Amino acid sequence: MAGNPFDAQDLTQETFLSAYQKLDDFDGMHERAWICRIATNKCLDYLKSTTRRAEPSEEKTFTEIPDQKANPEMEYLIGESKKEILALCRQLSPPYNEIAEAHFYEEKSVREIAAEKGRNIRTVQTQVYRAKALLKRKLKGGRIQ
Repeated sequence: MAGNPFDAQDLTQETFLSAYQKLDDFDGMHERAWICRIATNKCLDYLKSTTRRAEPSEEKTFTEIPDQKANPEMEYLIGESKKEILALCRQLSPPYNEIAEAHFYEEKSVREIAAEKGRNIRTVQTQVYRAKALLKRKLKGGRIQ
């Protein structure tokens, strides 16, 4: 009835907790039916609840994401990764080195790079694709041409 095993586990726990709390009121007859009725009521209440159907809004979702810069360890790791990316990009031969640096290190879009360099977007897309392949080969320990 719950729709997924995690909610079913929660409802099962709530059922037995409720049964335990109401044990003094139980007359001792038909225990199975009594537990099943409690479980059914818990499931029905769950299915009717608005909290189950509530989905987080974009605003709330993004405000709850912890600030990555606030974590010194994360800031250090990001900085080290960026240094490694820059070093790898600079090992490529022209024109792939400048395209790779702009795209992968400076995080510019293909459109921005094309406008900045005065090149066709398709040309820059091809160069980014080839630079990415060269970087992958370099990361796997291969030779860059």
